[in-house]
Amino acid sequence: MRVDLFDFDLPEERIALRPVAPRDSARLLLARGSRIADHGVADLPKLLRKGDTLVLNDTRVIAAQLEGRRGQARIGATLYQREGPRAWRAFVRNAKRVRPGDRLEFEGGIAAIAQDKQGDGSVGLLFEDDEPVEALLARTGRMPLPPYIAGRRPADERDSADYQTMFAREEGAVAAPTAALHFTPALLAALEEAGVGREMLTLHVGAGTFLPVKVEDTADHVMHGEWGRIDAAAADRLNAARAAGGRLIAVGTTALRLLESAADERGRIRPFEGETDIFITPGYRFRAIDGLMTNFHLPRSTLFMLVCALMGIETMHAVYGHAIQAGYRFYSYGDASLLLPE
Repeated sequence: MRVDLFDFDLPEERIALRPVAPRDSARLLLARGSRIADHGVADLPKLLRKGDTLVLNDTRVIAAQLEGRRGQARIGATLYQREGPRAWRAFVRNAKRVRPGDRLEFEGGIAAIAQDKQGDGSVGLLFEDDEPVEALLARTGRMPLPPYIAGRRPADERDSADYQTMFAREEGAVAAPTAALHFTPALLAALEEAGVGREMLTLHVGAGTFLPVKVEDTADHVMHGEWGRIDAAAADRLNAARAAGGRLIAVGTTALRLLESAADERGRIRPFEGETDIFITPGYRFRAIDGLMTNFHLPRSTLFMLVCALMGIETMHAVYGHAIQAGYRFYSYGDASLLLPE
């Protein structure tokens, strides 16, 4: 399928650089099939049904971004995958200046030796000393803001809280499951009162989620892998909720991708632990989910392709056209949509 089918023009002023406060005061665009309506995130309890279950991701973003030097050359590294006790893969800024065997010196007295380089621009890093890498990151690492925010302002102390969901528990992500950024204790209480359940799973979002699709046809795109887990008890509860007539509404494309990876042909969710590189494009038959709450995504991105698969390309272009015209805020710190296919 041609990648240009998923292109659209987004004015820069629509890109949110900070979240709204309180979190559940963000806007929510509801699409029931091709019908579009404007709401707020706080309206979610009345837009869902009693017996529905929201499926959320409890991954926690680590301070995975490091600034430093290779000799006199400035470099930056975003860690995204652990490969051993002290070995990580990283996307490196100015990677052309880095060769295997080079010593990279980062802020806070952290140093690593460059290992192999791969075609996607990533570099293997082997960290020196004996202190756990997570402890090093906690001391001197920075929150890895998405490129469309980091290119407009530096990360600061506010981002340490703003770019973390209230469900964040399992450390390992280098990007937030941003649809869940809109939830507050008050919203959860209202959802519970409305009879809407919730279930947790874990998918560690990787930096590959921001990689552009550089090919002209989706068949030629290589999807990044991410580690996820659904335990047996959670799978049983999800299957029971659906068997009782409730809908499973994924909160974020990360939860959706993991659920679809774990579902069998009949739509029954199985326990899952491991890497998933599922790439969902139009023509895909959804098995595990009945709807999706998600933020607004980049043009020509794998995530916009995913929502087009769920709702239809024509419908999603209409949804995004409406959102742009109506002043919705886009991307990680932006507003949300609730997508319910007919």
